[in-house]
Amino acid sequence: MSAATEALARPTLSGEMAHEHYSRLLEGMARAVAAKGYADTTIADIVREAGVSRRTFYEHFTTKAECLVSLYEAASKLALRAVAEAFDSAQPWHQQVERAMTAYLDYLAQDPVLLRTLFVEILGLGMPGLAARRRVNGEIASFIQAAINNTTSGDAQGPAAHLTSEMAMTVVGGVNELVLQAIEQDRVGDLRQLVSPATRLVRAVAAESLR
Repeated sequence: MSAATEALARPTLSGEMAHEHYSRLLEGMARAVAAKGYADTTIADIVREAGVSRRTFYEHFTTKAECLVSLYEAASKLALRAVAEAFDSAQPWHQQVERAMTAYLDYLAQDPVLLRTLFVEILGLGMPGLAARRRVNGEIASFIQAAINNTTSGDAQGPAAHLTSEMAMTVVGGVNELVLQAIEQDRVGDLRQLVSPATRLVRAVAAESLR
């Protein structure tokens, strides 16, 4: 099991969400889907991996789909944390983009099976999955917008880039499509190759904002 899967839930949960059984259930779901895929995963698989009872599962989740959504949100928060740690607002924004893209894609590549589940299977949940995806993409877009808008231009005679919320969401959607394409083409092990096109996309969108 990868470090990414083992880290799920504990670093991102606080207060009520830090409840031990809740964390163990998310980790159990991660292990189960990594071993069998979401479609073949049962609640029995989840509770066995988590080391808790079926009753405990239903104290936290109504369905396995709800558990998957929670896992998706926890994993996405870890990915966003990796991006946040790569940013340094004291440095020019264009120097930070490549570092942030590298951190994001490196995090995603740590667990290819879980990555496929979180990027592909979440879409099969219908509206709940789409709503979760929209929430997560919104959080990432808001971070990118704030991070780039709060960094310097690196040029005393030129303005810093300024992204609107729509532009930031365009960036998130574009990068996610690159990742989905890599998954479909079985190139998850080569996500580092997406750093260059993803970086160019962010820079192009930001440059357009200055016109």
